[in-house]
Amino acid sequence: MLHIPSCGMKRGCYMAKILVVDDDQGIRDFIEILLSREGYAVITASGGKEAAALCKKKKFDLVITDLKMPKMDGIDLLREIKEISPETLVILITGYASGETAVEAMKEGAYDYLEKNFTVDELKTAVRDALSKKGVKEEDARFLKGVEDADSFEGMIGKSKGMLHVYSMIKKVSGSSTNVLILGESGTGKELVARAIHRNSSRKDRPFVVINCGGVPENLLESEFFGYMKGSFSGAYADKPGLFELANKGTIFLDEIGELYPYLQVKLLRVVQEKTFRRIGGADDIKVDVRIISATNQKLEEKVKTGDFREDLFYRLNVIPLRLPPLRERKPDIPLLVHHFIQKYSMNGGGDVKKISPYALELLMKYPFPGNVRELENIIERSVTLETGNIILPDNLFISEPEVDTGSHDDIEFDENGIDLNEELKKFERRLIGKALEKAKNSKTRAAKYLKVSYDSFLYRLEKLDVQ
Repeated sequence: MLHIPSCGMKRGCYMAKILVVDDDQGIRDFIEILLSREGYAVITASGGKEAAALCKKKKFDLVITDLKMPKMDGIDLLREIKEISPETLVILITGYASGETAVEAMKEGAYDYLEKNFTVDELKTAVRDALSKKGVKEEDARFLKGVEDADSFEGMIGKSKGMLHVYSMIKKVSGSSTNVLILGESGTGKELVARAIHRNSSRKDRPFVVINCGGVPENLLESEFFGYMKGSFSGAYADKPGLFELANKGTIFLDEIGELYPYLQVKLLRVVQEKTFRRIGGADDIKVDVRIISATNQKLEEKVKTGDFREDLFYRLNVIPLRLPPLRERKPDIPLLVHHFIQKYSMNGGGDVKKISPYALELLMKYPFPGNVRELENIIERSVTLETGNIILPDNLFISEPEVDTGSHDDIEFDENGIDLNEELKKFERRLIGKALEKAKNSKTRAAKYLKVSYDSFLYRLEKLDVQ
């Protein structure tokens, strides 16, 4: 029977390159033979200076070096390697074990630290772990490089630092069934992220079910969640499965989870903990295998403190938090998004617009976008529809700004130091918002209507002006 040795790092037939450094030839030879039999490509060096010279000529995946060596010890070699090739991992071996040297080694960037009385299995395990970690890092780097080159990922446009982090998190969490809580302002694309996680998971061929917890009346939400039995209430003419039942083996996306009514929070907690529920009017427990992805534009920690959201449910849902940056924090993505939306709405028969004028784009770059990507898309859709030429001009951007009646200011007097216009406008805006909230009895929705601004814009101004 022909024996084919396993390939180091298990990356096709790539043989991981390992450099072994020790002034004791017996130890060098022992480690070289051991690791060569494991399928690795091993080179040896008798000292730190020789090893550093080799690292300048060749790329090594891993360096295993003795700590105590003449002329250049293991710590100095570690520092040298990190300057020459930061991606190379280093394992230090010493016969002079101490906690202090271990801490120093780790601070300098060593991957692991072994005493010279290590067993064969301990060395094999340390090498396997190190190379496995390196493989994951390289895979992540290739993934992010591919996203940067493509300008988009799973329907999301952008390659700013914040969005690359989001893409990386999607890739990492998709491989598990752990609950994810997506945090972000309205219009940032929370449902897009939830769908991307589902499409990249092992559940991708199973249902993806969406429910807006704030968009269904209180008396209907429980039946939407869990279904009902025939005759359980007036109008229940037949058994009906709920959304959790329909999402079995798949993913359920609970949008605006912060709006969930308190009594339903208790019922949801049972589903999260026990994976079971009962239909309304039913006597039997129904077991489901569902991954829960939640999203909110609220600060749930504050709702937990005020007692409006159950703490135990919060921690069950918030196993992996994933924050989406608002558009004002990802300005480099605006030109990419504008180009994408122009193409989208021109192709849909909205007009013959091909591009946007530099000045119009400059105005968009300066705008805070309280409604985030959704607001930008609406602006471009209107502009493409109404523009008569083939280029979007500033006059057709229709950027929403609240109209403020400043009244008469005949009594304003300027002293020799002048007046800080921006500060005075902020004070006036704070007063207007305060009056609106007072009239609306602290209802933000009604206050926004009194000021004739969108709810998202109102929330943005509250945060910007730090209005309590």
